[in-house]
Amino acid sequence: MSHYTFPTEFRALYDHACSQYAKGLRGAETFFSSEQQAWLAANGITEQAIYDYAEDQANYGEPGFEHALQIETVRRDYFLNVQKGVPSGVVADPANWPAKDAEVDGIGWLPRILPKARAKLRGELPSTLMYGCGGDRRFLKHNHIMPAELLALVWRHADDAALVAWVKARRQACGVK
Repeated sequence: MSHYTFPTEFRALYDHACSQYAKGLRGAETFFSSEQQAWLAANGITEQAIYDYAEDQANYGEPGFEHALQIETVRRDYFLNVQKGVPSGVVADPANWPAKDAEVDGIGWLPRILPKARAKLRGELPSTLMYGCGGDRRFLKHNHIMPAELLALVWRHADDAALVAWVKARRQACGVK
């Protein structure tokens, strides 16, 4: 595996997935060759994540390659350096997460996105969920936060109170009411 060429190789797979989706192929398991699957796994990336980017790009015009690359670069860094290249083997259960309409300090979606970001970081998202989905994007845009930025913050801060304080400070700095 060449670490230096990760962005280029990721771009090729991202573009491939977008092309496959545009051709009418559906289902992450239909998109990638065994060699491509091995590359994704070696970098801590699921086929479903790339499929989700392609699907949302086709249907909503976002999140776009740039955000996908940034998100997966943070995930890859965590996978290689914290998890030592070993998947956790756990699949998060969103039924244990706060409801989609939950708020903390008047900030909607924040209680929901934090465990979701942790699951993404650890590679534990169920295939039915996407980090950076439409709900996440609405929250992130409204609060002036890049998706990869929140992922990196979740890595650095295990304490939800610190994350809430950071989001509140960002909102204040950007004039979010």
